Amino acid sequence: MKMKLQALSIACAALMGLGFTVSTPALAQGHAHAATAATQTAPNLHKAMRALWHGHVVTTRDYAMAVFAGDQAGATKAGDAVVANAKEISGAVAGFYGQPAGDALLKLLAGHWGAVKALTDAAHAGNAAAEDKALNDAVANAGQIAKFLAGANPNWKEADLNAGLIAHGGHHKKQVDMMAAKAPKADQDAEWQAMQDHMNAIADVLADGIAKQFPTKAN
Repeated sequence: MKMKLQALSIACAALMGLGFTVSTPALAQGHAHAATAATQTAPNLHKAMRALWHGHVVTTRDYAMAVFAGDQAGATKAGDAVVANAKEISGAVAGFYGQPAGDALLKLLAGHWGAVKALTDAAHAGNAAAEDKALNDAVANAGQIAKFLAGANPNWKEADLNAGLIAHGGHHKKQVDMMAAKAPKADQDAEWQAMQDHMNAIADVLADGIAKQFPTKAN
C-alpha cells in the first residue's frame, strides 16, 4: 500500500511539469507545443500512435463494463480485443526497432493487461487487498516499460515515461472504482474523457520521440 501511494504521489507531482494531463481535458501548454510539432513533422505517425493507444483504453474499458454488467461473453470478447490491440502496438514498434523489440514490448504490455484485469476483477469483487496488489503490479510494470522504451530512444526519458505510465494506471483504478461505487454517469464520463486525454498525451510523446529518432522513416 505504501509503495502504491508513494508512486502515485511522485507521478502526480511529476506530471504537473511534464505536460501529461491527468484530470483536465486540455493538454498542458508545453505538451500542446510538442504535439503540434509532432503533427507537423510526422502527421500520419502522430495519428496512428493516438489510434493505437486509444484502442487500449477503449478495449480495457469495454472489459470493465462487461465485468460490472455480469456479461461473461462480453468480458471474454473485450479481453481478446485488448490482446489484439497490444499486438498491433508491438507490431508498430517492431516496424521501427525490429521484431525482437516488438516481442519484448508485447510481453511487457501483457504484464500491464494482467495487472489491469486483476485490478478490474478485484474492484468488482470488492476485494481491496487484491486491488492494492494489482495496482502495485501495474506500478512495477510501468517502470519496466519506461526502462525498455528509454533504452530504445534517447528522446524518451525514463523518469518522464514512468510518471506518465503510473498515472495511466491511476486512471484505470479510478475508472473501476467509480464503476464499483456506481458513481453518477456525469462523473464517470468526465473520468473517461480525462483518461482518453492522458492516453493521447502519452501517444504524442512517443510519436514525437520516434519522429526525432527516425525523421525520414517517420515521414
